[in-house]
Amino acid sequence: MQLSTLPAFNEAGDLAPGVYCARLSTVLEHFGQGSVQSCAVADRLRRIYDLVVSTGRLARFVVFGSFVTSKAEPNDVDIVLLMEDSFDLASVTGEAVLVFQHMQADAHFGASVFWTRRSGAIGGEQTMIEYWQARREGGQPGIIEIVRKAS
Repeated sequence: MQLSTLPAFNEAGDLAPGVYCARLSTVLEHFGQGSVQSCAVADRLRRIYDLVVSTGRLARFVVFGSFVTSKAEPNDVDIVLLMEDSFDLASVTGEAVLVFQHMQADAHFGASVFWTRRSGAIGGEQTMIEYWQARREGGQPGIIEIVRKAS
């Protein structure tokens, strides 16, 4: 995955449609500053990312929703995880377990986390990730895949 330059927000306050690849530090710099709420949500994102990486089985980490918009007070952070097929939830311990339980992740972290193993990605990984661009009310804002290394 090559790193993307994050585009300017459009008139609706969204990124242009697409999946942009960026390092966590770039995402936190770009979206996690300004209001106290934005900083708090950025801290949640960093904590969740660290917990997921600690499993050793993260394949892809995607962020979407109000956090990756121009919204000054994002409600939460929305995340889609693709885990390696070898990921075994039974082997996850401590706080990391909460990340993989949707309701507990919401209550504990203030995050909506959706996940599956790579083999469970309906239509393939990229199709599944691109699906998360669609809004219930219509439109297709850009989303961000957090990557550890550039290719």
